[in-house]
Amino acid sequence: MSSPETGGSNVRTMYYLSIVCARRSIDIANPYFVPDPVAIETLIEAKRRGVDVRIMVSGIRNDNWLARHNSVRLFGRLLDAGVEILEYNRTMLHHKTMVVDGLWVTIGTTNFDNRSFAHNEETNVCFLDRNLAAQLHRVFLGDIGACARVRRDAWARRGLWARAQELVASFLQEQA
Repeated sequence: MSSPETGGSNVRTMYYLSIVCARRSIDIANPYFVPDPVAIETLIEAKRRGVDVRIMVSGIRNDNWLARHNSVRLFGRLLDAGVEILEYNRTMLHHKTMVVDGLWVTIGTTNFDNRSFAHNEETNVCFLDRNLAAQLHRVFLGDIGACARVRRDAWARRGLWARAQELVASFLQEQA
């Protein structure tokens, strides 16, 4: 759980520990992916260890302007490290799942952002179950067909208007 009443976030701890413990693969699907610097570094370190890291986010069909622009502005370091970022564009992606090493799974209400980790009432369920992990992995793979892969060169050329929106969003990040 994550709750502002407890003053801590078990969900944040669960996400970070799962990433640190990953040895082969991490598949994250989350509509509002706005990682803090620690999360970015943790994902980059996983990639450096040889872990295949893929992150699926809600793309152009996103209902939260702030979350979308705060997410996109943070892609650079992840892309530089070789993390694969996929934007789901068929509809609004809204599920929040993570599959680690084809064995461990979390699914729940938590967005991968500080607001969910520290300010919202959130609940996730975690499983150590190879069959469930395989099922969710197949869903993730099936969803890739509705995604556009974010390319580092295209991200770098996203233009002044996009960057200006991201700058405004960064000032309003805690409101997302």
